Amino acid sequence: QVQLVESGGGLVQAGGSLRLSCAASGRTFSSYAMGWFCQAPGKEREFVAAISWSGGSTDYADSVKGRFTISRDNAKNTVYLQMNSLEPEEKAVYYCAAVRGLRSASYYSRSPAYDYWGQGTQVTVSS
Repeated sequence: QVQLVESGGGLVQAGGSLRLSCAASGRTFSSYAMGWFCQAPGKEREFVAAISWSGGSTDYADSVKGRFTISRDNAKNTVYLQMNSLEPEEKAVYYCAAVRGLRSASYYSRSPAYDYWGQGTQVTVSS
């Protein structure tokens, strides 16, 4: 069982930055691939980024490539999402997710692949 707690959301102006964090419980964090997803009101949950168990591979949605960076610190059981040049359309609840697995990050770009989800953190981008 893995519990995930996101933090770092908030209100930012368009073009600004936020860094989301996701703290995971458990002693086997390094065995899990991690992902970030977002869900805007009235829309389906969408993939944002994923990172492999070691941090050696990452994958991103096309819309965030070059602006967002996913990273992890296995010693701290934490995964991060650095979001730069935020756009008003990216206002959403951002969720952290985990799945036990050792494949490359691109394998985990779909939400059904994940077993555990956090409660989400709200990101609001003002224009």
